[in-house]
Amino acid sequence: MKNIITNKTTLVFATTNKNKIREIKSFLPNSIKILSLSDIGCENKIEETGKTISENALIKSKYIKNNYGYNCFSDDTGLEINQLNGEPGVFSARYAGENSSSIDNINLILKKMKSINDRSAYFKTCISLIIDSDYKLFKGTVKGEITYSSVGKQGFGYDSIFKPYNSKKTFAQLSLIRKNEISHRGIALKKLTNYLIKLYP
Repeated sequence: MKNIITNKTTLVFATTNKNKIREIKSFLPNSIKILSLSDIGCENKIEETGKTISENALIKSKYIKNNYGYNCFSDDTGLEINQLNGEPGVFSARYAGENSSSIDNINLILKKMKSINDRSAYFKTCISLIIDSDYKLFKGTVKGEITYSSVGKQGFGYDSIFKPYNSKKTFAQLSLIRKNEISHRGIALKKLTNYLIKLYP
């Protein structure tokens, strides 16, 4: 285990996803330093055994706090499609199988949705923050629809097949700045950011 950083303005984001790291850094002031799992030497896969998105987010943040001692936050995001009974939900990252890629997951959804007219869906993000012994949860939700094909090259995950109702473009067609203004993750991250700025003025 690496030495624990005592500076409270240093937080671990429980992810190895470089896109997520880049995204959160675009929200937070430079006075708050963000470390990834790789930065703290955490190579273990954190099992997401929760039945809800918020439970999975809490599992990851508790793991880092309990095993590494860092103040930290973690997120979990799920795409829930009405005509698929809320799938993929908590299985969004591994919908097509345990080692599936984003392309695999997207192709499976497009296949299942091929003959379905009602393509309504929503994205939900939950962020679990642990500072010392205090726990906070921040949520963001965006309603939209599943497109008939993958459109756009920006973003990650299901961004290329999800078009929010307040946009004519998929998330994958939007700039990072515009996506952050309207996305589920953007909403949750703004709540997190506002809380951290008040906590560490």
